[in-house]
Amino acid sequence: MTIRVLLADDQALVRAAFAMLLESSPDMTVVGQAATGREAVELARKERADLVVMDIRMPDLDGIEATRLIAADEDLAGVKVLVLTTYDTDENIVEALRAGASGFLVKDTRPAELLEAIRTVAGGEALLSPGPTSRLIARFLLSPTAASPEAGPECLTDREREVLTLVACGLNNTEIGEALGLSPLTAKTHVSRIMGKLGARDRAQLVIVAYESGLVRPGV
Repeated sequence: MTIRVLLADDQALVRAAFAMLLESSPDMTVVGQAATGREAVELARKERADLVVMDIRMPDLDGIEATRLIAADEDLAGVKVLVLTTYDTDENIVEALRAGASGFLVKDTRPAELLEAIRTVAGGEALLSPGPTSRLIARFLLSPTAASPEAGPECLTDREREVLTLVACGLNNTEIGEALGLSPLTAKTHVSRIMGKLGARDRAQLVIVAYESGLVRPGV
């Protein structure tokens, strides 16, 4: 199945480089390129992309607001957003997660990692690297406007809490299965059931629950 990708970045050379890389992969196609956040929202509606690779700093409408508009649009419910950032200097990544982004990516990431990140997010998994995530989640939880899911891990079984912990540590379904002696499909089923119990919209929110409840501690 081909992943339809929309690229949103105000730098033409960055978009061109990403487009060449993605088009070289047989399971991806670039359906549009946007130079502003507003253009990204319009193209997401027009082209029905599966995923938007979204820069944060863009003219007209920044990537955070563009992400928020895409996430709030019921007609774009299936569109995932992968945000571009720099861990040490970009303080807006927490706002991007709150706005509905499914993950974040360093701009100078290696080509193979970019392709794998797109596959991960398009497949419904959050892309949250363990080290940087702990710092970002810690800041997120300090915000009084952080939107918590509907319930906490106390409603989960022991096995489900184990799975939630591993999700918060950045493991995908295959890795969770290997760690717990489960098949990837069983691990995926557990994750889906946990999301349903907690009222979480995606794996990114599961990470928030794990940190907020103390199941996983920031910085560890």
